[in-house]
Amino acid sequence: MNNFGDVSIFAKGDVEQEKADLLKIFDKDSIDRVEVIGKYINVYFNDKYLITETEKINYEIEFKKELGEINNGKTMVIDYSGPNIAKPFGIGHLRSTNIGQALYNIYKLLGWNCIGDNHLGDFGTQFGKLIVAIKKWSTKEIEKMTVEDLEELYVKFHNEEEKDEKLIEEARDWFLKLEKGDKEAREIWQKCVDISIVEFNQIYELLNVHIDNTLGESFYEDKMGAVIKEMIDKKITQESKGAVIVEFDDKTVEIVKKSNGTTTYFDRDMATVKYRIDTWKPDLIVYEVGVDQNLYFRHLFETVQKMGWLKKKQMYHVAHGLIRWKDGKFSTRHGNTIHLKEIIEKIMEMAKKIAPENTEETLKDIAIGALKFNDLSQDPKKDIIFDWDRIMSLEGDSGPYLQYTYARGKSVLSKSKILETKNIDHEIKLDENEKKVVRELIKFKAKIIESAARFNLGILSEYLLSVARLYNEFYASNRIIDNERENIRLFLTSSVMSTIKIGLEIMGIKTVDKM
Repeated sequence: MNNFGDVSIFAKGDVEQEKADLLKIFDKDSIDRVEVIGKYINVYFNDKYLITETEKINYEIEFKKELGEINNGKTMVIDYSGPNIAKPFGIGHLRSTNIGQALYNIYKLLGWNCIGDNHLGDFGTQFGKLIVAIKKWSTKEIEKMTVEDLEELYVKFHNEEEKDEKLIEEARDWFLKLEKGDKEAREIWQKCVDISIVEFNQIYELLNVHIDNTLGESFYEDKMGAVIKEMIDKKITQESKGAVIVEFDDKTVEIVKKSNGTTTYFDRDMATVKYRIDTWKPDLIVYEVGVDQNLYFRHLFETVQKMGWLKKKQMYHVAHGLIRWKDGKFSTRHGNTIHLKEIIEKIMEMAKKIAPENTEETLKDIAIGALKFNDLSQDPKKDIIFDWDRIMSLEGDSGPYLQYTYARGKSVLSKSKILETKNIDHEIKLDENEKKVVRELIKFKAKIIESAARFNLGILSEYLLSVARLYNEFYASNRIIDNERENIRLFLTSSVMSTIKIGLEIMGIKTVDKM
């Protein structure tokens, strides 16, 4: 693909034949000219077609309705966010939360019946460790603890574990008690859950994230037994040193039941898949989880297929990289994680500096938008280096830059005496500067579809930045108000604003009218 025409195709075979095939796709009345440069076939649309297609974006409800007819009827379950109970919502969970919500939004826009599931880390051996830490070192009643207190105790356990090997055995014993319903273990665990949920909900509200279901690992406790039995009955497991395992072709394994009888994370995930299939009958299950879990999800998907529940192509792992400081990654275990609350507080202060005239609510929208766009604008597979200046830039590839462009466009529209900016004479001729912007706008639908197909919001992000750059260049070199071409240029401005607004909505970012 090159950038010569409105549509450019590289011919793999006979150029003239592929040119003829390509032209069958388009209404001949929409084509201005076709050029062949080497093996590239470049189609240029006429002004009338460009204006008609751009006009569709202006009518946002109709535009969204058209998109919604593309995949009407399909169901997708998407597993995202999944923070761990008894740990503050750290920046490490930001990517899964942001990317997952944006994928949910974009698939819903494309007509899918989307079901979001927040698979909380609320069960497992780590709770044995936490119970030991609470009983040994806590100086507060658990009812008065904060999630930060619980994290400190968790970190202390790992520090002390290096000095006393018996601690890990105590932790295993307490988790076994928890799994078997021991009253004291259950009471401590439930209080940890309650403390954590309060904080998570506050964070989700700030981030404009709304997940349909919150079903933690503990929800599947009573569902694992039947799944383990089915795995054994279908002979996909084997015994090994008193444990039950699934072995894969590369000789790696997943443990189904430990030698001491306790279940595993793998069992809970298998039970989760079974529940999702039985409850929602999805065409696709998507997991937005870190790239370090690639092998694990290959194992999970292969096992699900062996069970005959779904085909591997019906499951997809959107693997995100880490968010890093310049000196390395974050880690709760070693006590150097960055809590998302701290990030939000600092970014709010930075927002006040770049937009001091705005209200507190608008400043929050700018700050949260900056944080989310920094994440979504990058390739999800790659690690992100956290750069404050880049995140809050009004000139670079940032959320505030898009919000500023939107505010600029709204200001232009408010200054004109012409009230109707969405309709335009379809026979009007565009000048070259106008045509450059409009040609970019008609790519919007295709970019939305491509972003969804590749599970990569970076594609949509770069497109929105391209639209904003072109508009700002146009604004700088062309008079819009009190000009003989005011009508078409207001139409262009309105179309750009609609494009940015819909694009940011997909990302869960709010536009601002003044900045």
